[in-house]
Amino acid sequence: MPSTWPSSADSVPVALPVPSTPPLAAAPTAPGLMPLPPAPGCLRPPVCGLALPCPPCRPVLTCLLVSRVQRENPGVLLGGRYTPPDCTPAQTVAVIIPFRHREHHLRYWLHYLHPILRRQRLHYGIYVINQHGEDTFNRAKLLNVGFLEALKEDAAYDCFIFSDVDLVPMDDRNLYRCGDQPRHFAIAMDKFGFRLPYAGYFGGVSGLSKTQFLRINGFPNEYWGWGGEDDDIFNRISLTGMKISRPDIRIGRYRMIKHDRDKHNEPNPQRFTKIQNTKLTMKRDGIGSVRYQVLEVSRQPLFTNITVDIGRPPSWLPRG
Repeated sequence: MPSTWPSSADSVPVALPVPSTPPLAAAPTAPGLMPLPPAPGCLRPPVCGLALPCPPCRPVLTCLLVSRVQRENPGVLLGGRYTPPDCTPAQTVAVIIPFRHREHHLRYWLHYLHPILRRQRLHYGIYVINQHGEDTFNRAKLLNVGFLEALKEDAAYDCFIFSDVDLVPMDDRNLYRCGDQPRHFAIAMDKFGFRLPYAGYFGGVSGLSKTQFLRINGFPNEYWGWGGEDDDIFNRISLTGMKISRPDIRIGRYRMIKHDRDKHNEPNPQRFTKIQNTKLTMKRDGIGSVRYQVLEVSRQPLFTNITVDIGRPPSWLPRG
């Protein structure tokens, strides 16, 4: 990824259909997240809550200009940091995106997610972890890197949202916050017919508190290529006595930007064997063993780009 934000003249054509299902009526505020009351002159701002009512956010885009994304998010600081001006956030949230060669998807994602996160009154930062080179992609290792690098910038981060760059939530009430258990947000994607594909699915968008992430030793580093790492993470959560929490299926709906399988992200032929051995590998393979080199940190107007060298895949995998 270049070290400078692309020209505002750049545009990316993306077209998604409007879902045919009727809008979901505004639900009551989630427990512990009271609507923000008017507080003129208050000496102590109230705790941040979601501003309701919120209709579903329906992703529809024909042509996106970078200048428009910046203009519509005036409160977002350099590096993609945002703090609500009128309340005290309960958490400090780092949103981590594993990335390579998806600039057009990233613009689209930023266009929708910044307004959603601001409406949710989050104190957050967005980190794009860009894998250098053309070797086989390693999503989970990039997420480990994002966890560590975000904490280097701000040790106050206590909630980590891990999101693929091609997924956009359709409802503001799918709150990007951490709870008592690890959270799976993307439970009803359009590509799966707005259904959970299987009970142990933990892919797309998930969230763990700092404590939960360290408890499972982070994510595995040895899943090179597509598939398997999400199931390994699910196993780690189960093996440490935690359970997955999920939103209502009507709220946890996502649109995916359609695309071809990325080059150098072919299916991992070892994924099924590795998933069966999580109990044996999770203590030695994770956040405590991740090795990488930061090549560049670039704070863009709407996100922080961190380009990293995460090493080479095993010799039995095809390389770029």
